[in-house]
Amino acid sequence: MSQSPAILWLRDDLRLRDNPALHLAARNDRPVVFVYVLEDVSSQRDRGGASNWWLDKSLTALKQEITNKGGQLVLRRGDALLHLREIADALATQDVFWNRRYAEAHREQDEIIKSSLKDDGFNVTSCPGNVLMEPWKISTKDGGPYRVFTPYWKSLQNSIEPRQILTAPSEFAPTKSIRSDSLKDWGLHPTKPDWSDGLNDAWTPGEAGAWDRLSEFLDGAIADYSNKRDIPSIDATSRLSPYLHFGEISANAIWMTVTSAIEAGEVNEQAARKFLSELAWRDFSYHLLYHYPTLPNENYQSKFDRFPWRDDEAALIAWQSGKTGYPIVDAGMRQLWATGWMHNRVRMVVASFLTKHLLIHWKAGEDWFWDTLVDADHANNAASWQWVAGSGADAAPFFRIFNPITQGEKFDPDGDYVRRWIPEIAELDNKWLHSPWNAPQSALDRAGIVLGQTYPKPIVDHSGARERALEAYNQIKSG
Repeated sequence: MSQSPAILWLRDDLRLRDNPALHLAARNDRPVVFVYVLEDVSSQRDRGGASNWWLDKSLTALKQEITNKGGQLVLRRGDALLHLREIADALATQDVFWNRRYAEAHREQDEIIKSSLKDDGFNVTSCPGNVLMEPWKISTKDGGPYRVFTPYWKSLQNSIEPRQILTAPSEFAPTKSIRSDSLKDWGLHPTKPDWSDGLNDAWTPGEAGAWDRLSEFLDGAIADYSNKRDIPSIDATSRLSPYLHFGEISANAIWMTVTSAIEAGEVNEQAARKFLSELAWRDFSYHLLYHYPTLPNENYQSKFDRFPWRDDEAALIAWQSGKTGYPIVDAGMRQLWATGWMHNRVRMVVASFLTKHLLIHWKAGEDWFWDTLVDADHANNAASWQWVAGSGADAAPFFRIFNPITQGEKFDPDGDYVRRWIPEIAELDNKWLHSPWNAPQSALDRAGIVLGQTYPKPIVDHSGARERALEAYNQIKSG
């Protein structure tokens, strides 16, 4: 007797390999119908433009892979519960599988759908597929959530139970054909204008692209990861964050692949452990998001509710467009706009500049990153912005104000990064590259620079901005 198909509802897990929900759904060669719903739920945050671009390419790649193996990916838009019921009726099945999500709006939505389906006699199975350890499974000795990363990282290493990487099915049994939307009709790819050329050049979305990127990292950059990961001009980081965000590769698969390489002596252990700690920061961010669900919208430290943030639209636009007059800041913001990604060291510098030099609320920066980052993530984006702003858990102290001049000189000493993204000052000597306003007129003339015309003058003085920020903090630090 043939089995009725199982429905696998995909969300942030657009992969076939190491997919726990797929593994359970496809047991005993059971037919599986993949479903992705572009949900219209008012309580959920809309994706930004860069994330929509990635989603379009990721679903295209996944659909092709599933089709090549004899299966089908059904695309629907709107109410997920309605579409799941309709598809289940068409397939004459009552079995639905998915991997869990952790943002509050997602959890509430999933609970509503699970309860409703169960009330109607469906069998619903949810799995842990998107983090190393689910947020409620790790706690302090007092039973509460962790608020500081270092002890969290120590506890995670002691308690993690990684599983073997689950293989992808080699083929899928045929099922009844189900109506599917056309991905093109969703309009995820930008038009009028199509600003995505830089993203196309920088990325290969999809599961295959994720594994290729991990292999390249392990074959090269991981060897000097500890020493070179802060240098933005070189490819010394994993650049796996967007693949993790869309679930094209699992955190577990990365953990197992890296630890296996350590055990085999194929990678530098110190560098690899440092990389794994960065992977764990992602889990820590989800830990915080689960226990403090308002993290993307409210200050983790309530004393920052009294902070005298400034409303300065002109300064915000200058920051967004990479025209602050500080080269390392402007280079980062231009890299972000062109590629949908920014080097992590530079992310800290530009975030510090917005929140401390300009005294603009971290939420304005978080919103901009949400729209422009291909790895825009509910947990990481909010936790990291609050960390830099000083308002978050385990936050950098507010008085740690990055000097954009010395940060550029230290981490881009030869100016390769700045010259790539700010070609209008590329001919300036290294001595002045990170502070063009200090250059003598003769040096500016040789480089063809007219400050205020070909490149902006600084929109704020570093020393004065630093003093202003510290004065603002003094108003709230006793709270």
